Amino acid sequence: MNHDELSSMQPSETIEKQPDYYFLPYITLAHMFHAPKGWSIRNREMSQFVLQYVVDGFAYYPVGDFHYETRRGDLLFHRPQERHSILTVEDQPYVCISIVFHFGTQPFPYDDLFRNRHLLGNFADHPVDDMLSQLVAHYRQPGLPHQIRCQGLLLQIFAEAAQWGETYAARTRSDKPHIPKLVLIKNYLHDHYYEEVRMKELEHVSGLSKNYILALFRKHVGMSPMQYLTWLRVNKAKELAVQSNLSVSEIAERVGYADVHTFGRMFKKKTGLSLSRFCSNMIYS
Repeated sequence: MNHDELSSMQPSETIEKQPDYYFLPYITLAHMFHAPKGWSIRNREMSQFVLQYVVDGFAYYPVGDFHYETRRGDLLFHRPQERHSILTVEDQPYVCISIVFHFGTQPFPYDDLFRNRHLLGNFADHPVDDMLSQLVAHYRQPGLPHQIRCQGLLLQIFAEAAQWGETYAARTRSDKPHIPKLVLIKNYLHDHYYEEVRMKELEHVSGLSKNYILALFRKHVGMSPMQYLTWLRVNKAKELAVQSNLSVSEIAERVGYADVHTFGRMFKKKTGLSLSRFCSNMIYS
């Protein structure tokens, strides 16, 4: 039985067909999808929960009476029987990760976690981006160890999304005077991701000390500036892999790596899969 069939069933129907599951959450689909031109879904209702993550591009995403414009990094959550649509735009790509899951017959406090939100946050250049890619990679592998890793990653994603919602407003208020300088640093990294960047350059750009920059980044971004630079390179590599016909060595050079083997080790360490495997995980139709 393929995973598309499992994801369309009622939760109780899937349990006996998933012999490697011994505890919740039960994951019935985890894939990366590259939408072909003109693709859309209208007024769909699922019998299970769905996480939808925008890897690249843009789409309109109505859920019930709420309408969202989703961009790279946006993570949406909707409940069983919530009517939703995914509407792509002609001149924009849309690459997403879809996770379909349920909790069997056990109650789960998802509204306490997510406070009735559909848009759980933007996780571009955040560890959640990596967790989602790893989840897809492990889901495609047979065996109980991979299945348990998938469940653990999904629970980690829940925790990160819940924490994002609880702390975003407070983080923004407490460091409000320095947010423009944080933006300056991030913009500098975006503009120079393919170069060797040193902390002294970031101190010069922002006028802040190294220690304060590190604290500010960890508090608001969830990683250090150099880790953020690596995430930028990973995501740019993903974008080039999706949107171009460049070879792995050409992509490595475009994102700042003269040695393709160093790039390959970095990409696999951060995403859990090679760049070629990342491309093969995408579903085009």
